[in-house]
Amino acid sequence: MVTLIAGGAHPGLANQIARILGVELVSMRLSHYPDAEVVRIDASIRGADIYLVQPTPPPPEGFLVELMLIADAAARSGAARVTAVVPYLGYSRQDRRAGGERTAVGARVVANILGSGDIDRLVTVDLHQPAVEGFFAMPVEHLEAFPLLLRALGEVPRDSAVVAPDLGAAKLADRFAAELQLPMVAVHKTRLTGVDVVATRITGEVKGLRPIIVDDMITTGSTVRAAIDALAAAGSAGLATVAVTHGILSPEAPDTLSRLGLGRLLATDSVPLPTEALPSLQVVSLAPLLANAIQRMHDGRSLADLRSHR
Repeated sequence: MVTLIAGGAHPGLANQIARILGVELVSMRLSHYPDAEVVRIDASIRGADIYLVQPTPPPPEGFLVELMLIADAAARSGAARVTAVVPYLGYSRQDRRAGGERTAVGARVVANILGSGDIDRLVTVDLHQPAVEGFFAMPVEHLEAFPLLLRALGEVPRDSAVVAPDLGAAKLADRFAAELQLPMVAVHKTRLTGVDVVATRITGEVKGLRPIIVDDMITTGSTVRAAIDALAAAGSAGLATVAVTHGILSPEAPDTLSRLGLGRLLATDSVPLPTEALPSLQVVSLAPLLANAIQRMHDGRSLADLRSHR
């Protein structure tokens, strides 16, 4: 039987996965003290196949340490194998020394941290750069949310266009456009600061079309705002739809996105989302995807059709 443990980052998602799998979450205590965190597993898990659900949203440091502590407790309790289910992996955007030589490669640091502990395998969803998978010595199951987001979009007006808000999202946008049988448009952007983005030009025709903007994540909302401004200047019509895997929303993001007057904002629950602050937000659950992957891994079956094709 699958043995499921919920970390403190997203117990709601872990509970959904448990319901789908028809199992109970392992009883566990997380006690926080000023100078320590105590993890205690309150049930026997000797010989168990453990799946530990713990995304690492901002601020990721505490959730990362908690993940390592729970994995350590599981290993010391005699678990046969510990699989970390981390639908959003913090620091995964830092996959190279961008902006100069004297910068850290955060994704590699996280890979080293996870590899140094008692985690045997990692499951994650839509890494910002697929190459990050190669930073890990352990097996990585890199899943994709594309089918879930495509299904959640449902029937879209035929006078629509799929939009990549920057060139990094072009391949993903092309897949959506092919499945929806719609034209694809790419916005060229320049990032001035962490929160300031300008769109320089658009490749493709958007005049009179409704934009469907797709990306792997949204943080401040500045890229979406720049894209919508550029699309409107090019003659796009109607309210924009935005579909992303990870809603890693900064404190100012809900206000920024609310001011854009979006028709729909689709995001998965890879991290907890502020649904009350964004009336246009439609949460797309990753629980079916993750539960399916967990059951297949436990049974020793292939995950080929669930893995990322980016």
